[in-house]
Amino acid sequence: MHTPVTDLQTLIDLEFDAIRALLHDHCSTDHARMRMVDLGPTFERQELEYELGRTAEMVAIRAEASGFPPLEFEETDREVELLGIGEAVLSEESFKRIKIANALLNDVLAFMEDKADRFALLAALMTDVWVTEDIQKAIGRVFDEKGRVRDDASTELARIREEVKAVRREINRNFDREVKRLKDKGLLSDTRESFVNDRRVLSVLSEYKRQVQGTVLGSSKTGNMTYIEPAANQGLNNELEMLFDDERKEIYRILRALTAEMRKHLPLISATHVLLCELDFVRAKARLAADTDATLPQIADEPMVALHGARHPLLWLQNSALGRPTVPQNLTMDKFSRMLVISGPNAGGKSITLKMVGLLQVMFQSGLLIPTQGHSQLGIFRQIRSDIGDNQSIENQLSTYSYRLGRMKQFLEIGNRNTLFLLDEFGTGSDPDLGGALAEAFFEALYNKKSFGVITTHYGNIKLKASVLRNAVNGCMLFDSQSLAPLYRLSIGQPGSSFTFEVARINGIPDELIAQAEGKLDTRKVELDRLTADLQKEKSKAESLNKAAREAASKAEKTVKHFDEKQAKLEDRIRAMAEQAERNNRYLGKGKKMVEYIAAYKHRGKNEELMKAIHDYLMVEKTREDAAKQAVKKTVKKKQKAKEAEDEANRLARLVPGATVRLKNTKQVGQILKVEGSEAEVAFGVFRTRTDLDRLVPVG
Repeated sequence: MHTPVTDLQTLIDLEFDAIRALLHDHCSTDHARMRMVDLGPTFERQELEYELGRTAEMVAIRAEASGFPPLEFEETDREVELLGIGEAVLSEESFKRIKIANALLNDVLAFMEDKADRFALLAALMTDVWVTEDIQKAIGRVFDEKGRVRDDASTELARIREEVKAVRREINRNFDREVKRLKDKGLLSDTRESFVNDRRVLSVLSEYKRQVQGTVLGSSKTGNMTYIEPAANQGLNNELEMLFDDERKEIYRILRALTAEMRKHLPLISATHVLLCELDFVRAKARLAADTDATLPQIADEPMVALHGARHPLLWLQNSALGRPTVPQNLTMDKFSRMLVISGPNAGGKSITLKMVGLLQVMFQSGLLIPTQGHSQLGIFRQIRSDIGDNQSIENQLSTYSYRLGRMKQFLEIGNRNTLFLLDEFGTGSDPDLGGALAEAFFEALYNKKSFGVITTHYGNIKLKASVLRNAVNGCMLFDSQSLAPLYRLSIGQPGSSFTFEVARINGIPDELIAQAEGKLDTRKVELDRLTADLQKEKSKAESLNKAAREAASKAEKTVKHFDEKQAKLEDRIRAMAEQAERNNRYLGKGKKMVEYIAAYKHRGKNEELMKAIHDYLMVEKTREDAAKQAVKKTVKKKQKAKEAEDEANRLARLVPGATVRLKNTKQVGQILKVEGSEAEVAFGVFRTRTDLDRLVPVG
């Protein structure tokens, strides 16, 4: 089993999760998104060349004037699964997805027809697919451009729909006669008609309802209007319902036959899904490359880093959004300069430069193009490890320094010529002199293992060591010599000053005080004895502080719990508001639809097609509404079962020796003496008995 190129902490330190999040958002399919979540570096050269190469090809394709077909499709993995089941029948939506995916495949293959030599890696993905019109024609014979099953999808369906039209015409003629007759008698309300259970009904003033022959199907909320189906239409409406049932059965038969035909194309449909998802994955990486102005670096034969005009991608995106420039960096690390020590004042860009090197290396080894200019060149490291920032372990009560020592121990165990280390504020966390000495020893040990490393430090001895070791080099972040404003530019070849006293002068510290401090540099060590003598007092004080800290931690835990509860309530409220907004949008959409129908209604003309469209729309909406209600019921039922299971688990967990219990359906209280398997021995006063745990209920 290979050691992973990076560990989780390194990816966190370098903010690679933010890169994966950007890639995730660029994907259109869940398949590609899940792959982005797991994306990580590899040390396999062949795999790396393949991933980088096809990403670079996609970047070039996206720049083509003719344009690559937009990858707008829905995944068809569910359809592939169903086609593999002999008796399964695909839905109308499934055929729509298959048709769109097949049309997109044909467009992609047409685009690539004369470009296979230029984009060989992407062309290689398409060896298992081919252009065909058979799928389009087969689906087109059944569905029209709007996705409706065509009237002529079968002779039987055409006959049924013709009968539906004839019955509707007869219903409308009867209805219109009744409306005219009852209107003349003054029996109808102002609205004259309505729809109840998808049936056209008369809107009769309730006091006249007994004067109208027909079936009462309902009334208005106020009771002022009674909805009556005319007697002349009762049989016709029943016939219409039977025709609708015949239509549904015929459509199902047609879809079953079409599914069988699609089953013949299963290998192509399956291969199409794989290809389009793979192209979505590659396209997301190409989109990120475009966002960050990234290019393809050369892959070196040996471990090395040669960056020209390099920028930290996340800083680049942030600065670009704010209209700020990002200063590019140049640096080279090879076997002759494999340990780079960066020094200089705080807030000068040391850490961001270190993180940039690490993040670009991780991105490169994850098959991503990187934001560099010129001919940047990167080698392949089998291991990349970082020690950045304050990673104190609260759980294990380790100090920052203890954590970093543990991390350094790991580094010494794995360090070799194929390892890249990224060590920020190297050696800090302890006594400056003692920590500096230990840091120097670590530095030499990593150097002797032939490792590569980027190190930021304030320690003079580390800077000095880098200046004398043959394959190490100093670097510094440049500052304006007058204002001491950072220039955010790396300079290789000399260490940087922390400008401690210069910064003090600029900030108004008196010269005599600074001179006094400078004079104390060689005498500060005499205070060590006094500090040692005070150690015992400080230990006692530390114990008191630890106690206070524990109490504060307990209080903080309660505060966090209270916050979590408030946050949960807020999330529930936000969810409820979102659901209400969704309902409002749905009602608004339905209202707009009805406005369209009202506008299309002809007072003195025939409205058969309009009424058919309204009926079809209402049928679809009713079906959706019923499906949504069923989904809600299933969710509620599932939650209820989970709650019952949780309650049962909690009940059983409380049935332990010493627990107070009562028998179900009784008020008699006893105490559990012992539990054996699914039974318990319980004492009810002086009476003892054995009973099933299922019969016991915890009390209190």
